[in-house]
Amino acid sequence: MRFSTGPLASGTIRCVSDFPAADDVRTRAGLVSFVLALRAHLIAHPDEWENTTLECFLEALAAWTADMDGYFRNRNELVPDAPDWKLVASMLAAASVYE
Repeated sequence: MRFSTGPLASGTIRCVSDFPAADDVRTRAGLVSFVLALRAHLIAHPDEWENTTLECFLEALAAWTADMDGYFRNRNELVPDAPDWKLVASMLAAASVYE
């Protein structure tokens, strides 16, 4: 999955909602494409990422996952009972910018 337009292409990632493709992930193959796009974005725009090392990224991933109920409540969405491919993509996207 290559992004020629939008936040992943332009380097304007500021929060998880700036990753519109995360909402489109429905399958394992879609998640693979999304992860590769995240990697490409990190390489092209590291200054847009809060967590550029694996250590920081994993810490942010754990923290956002622990706090994600608030994210969904703030968006007036139901907190997922079980993860799906879209949620995993959202978690990975959030970990790139979560402080």
